[in-house]
Amino acid sequence: MFEANETISKVNEFILLGFAVVWQVEIVFFAVLLVVYLLTVMGNVVIITATWVDHRLHSPMYFFLCNLSFLDAMVATAIAPKMMRDFLSTKKTISVSGCISQCYFYFFLGTTEFILLAVMSLDRYVAICNPLRYSTIMNVRLTTQLLLVSWVGGFLSVLSPIIIISMLPFCGPNIIDHFFCDIEPLIRLSCADTSLLEMIEFSLSTVVLLSSLMLTVVSYIYIITTILRISSSTGRKKTFSTCASHITVASVFYGSAIFMYIVPNKGFSFGLKKAVTLQTCVITHLLNPFIYTLRNQQVKEVLKDAVSRLSATKRQLKKNSG
Repeated sequence: MFEANETISKVNEFILLGFAVVWQVEIVFFAVLLVVYLLTVMGNVVIITATWVDHRLHSPMYFFLCNLSFLDAMVATAIAPKMMRDFLSTKKTISVSGCISQCYFYFFLGTTEFILLAVMSLDRYVAICNPLRYSTIMNVRLTTQLLLVSWVGGFLSVLSPIIIISMLPFCGPNIIDHFFCDIEPLIRLSCADTSLLEMIEFSLSTVVLLSSLMLTVVSYIYIITTILRISSSTGRKKTFSTCASHITVASVFYGSAIFMYIVPNKGFSFGLKKAVTLQTCVITHLLNPFIYTLRNQQVKEVLKDAVSRLSATKRQLKKNSG
């Protein structure tokens, strides 16, 4: 099925077209992407550090948030460094094995993130709809199991398509009209019949996205219903504020992913799809830590206390040295 014609030379590398702009604009893109990437890594590292260091954040919700921040940093790392290198290079190439590896890690980490978002919605459901039983239900064992489900689910759901892609023959052309090795344009470059692979990829994407989305939506229907039953307006506002960050992040993630991988491409230019992909790959992972730190009161308090302690330490060191 995947045997290539022996008279056709085998492709050893792919060319990433990226964005069709002049080199001066590419330099600007490089500078902007560098700043965005550094802020993304630093923002997520701050959340991870705060979660591990401060005992006030030692709860299932922040344990999941810590893993979400790690995934954000890793997804950005899977895409941004190669993009920045291409902005500064006239030879925007990537080896076949490197392309398949980038595709695998992007979708493995991204799929894990979607499952984790569904798990986080389940955690919020238990916390708000069953507050008295929260610590009993969301114990260490269940929290660990849910986290393992997220990681193992992401790993297994992407494994089969990537194994099949690694067996595909690539005979030419070798040009990918994208800024990274997305699965759809990569499959199209194969000189074999990929209809079965495309069906498997579409089916898995649909199952993972819609099942996790369904769990998230159902959880928040129950959550919102419970919030509306709270008699105090202050109580409703406070309870809803604990979920606002997750709702915002989930909406952006699911909306972008459904547009890219489930909605038919007819009627949409590929340039628009690349723009949405760029927003999902880079911008969203920058916004996540800021969304959580700006909207989550407990995280803000922890960070304020950390800054205060750091300032006090600096003043004491300055006083001692003086």
